[in-house]
Amino acid sequence: QVHLVESGGGLVQAGGSLRLSCVASGSDFRINAMAWYRQAAGKERELVAAISTRGTTSYVDSVKGRFTVSRDIAKNTVYLQMNSLKPEDTAVYYCNVDWSRPYSPLNFKSWGQGTQVTVSS
Repeated sequence: QVHLVESGGGLVQAGGSLRLSCVASGSDFRINAMAWYRQAAGKERELVAAISTRGTTSYVDSVKGRFTVSRDIAKNTVYLQMNSLKPEDTAVYYCNVDWSRPYSPLNFKSWGQGTQVTVSS
């Protein structure tokens, strides 16, 4: 199993910045895609940003130009730099990793525990 630990959430004023981190740990695994999701109160979880094994990134329209997803392969870590934060960005942010064993075609998903981001107006 791959275990994910997120950090970096908190309370920030509108227009401010936060950087989320997610570290994956375990044994004998290979990380494929990594992504950040968020879930606001009373809403469904949505995909915010993703990064592939080749470094290709994608974003939901509402964060384009403000958020940047990146990864450090050597550290099994994915980051989400969030700038120009808005109150509507308030949510619990979850890290998601697609991973596999080097000798198996099977793919798995792991989720982090979530980190709260609150943006005050």
